[in-house]
Amino acid sequence: MENMRYEYPARRPVTRRAHVGVVGSGDLEVLLTPSQTANAEVVIRTSVDGYGHVWKSVLDRFFQRYDGAARFELNDFGATPGVVMLRLSEAAEAEEAGDGDTR
Repeated sequence: MENMRYEYPARRPVTRRAHVGVVGSGDLEVLLTPSQTANAEVVIRTSVDGYGHVWKSVLDRFFQRYDGAARFELNDFGATPGVVMLRLSEAAEAEEAGDGDTR
């Protein structure tokens, strides 16, 4: 089990939560909540050790487009980089559209 944390600059406040995906074989759960800071924070809990450079690459690409001040909690069970990008994009779209989880 590996835990990682990354931060990215943000330009707009996030006011809604979003929840997409599930933790399961080869999948990823993303919980998005508004941040109290002017940054986006990403906390990753993964069952696969040693892939920090891959996570950083995927996150760098995602945050070139996403500018919200949010906290992302990623619970991973072996998702591929493509699934990671898909789940992050789904969470961002749900937050922006107001379709996210309202917990």
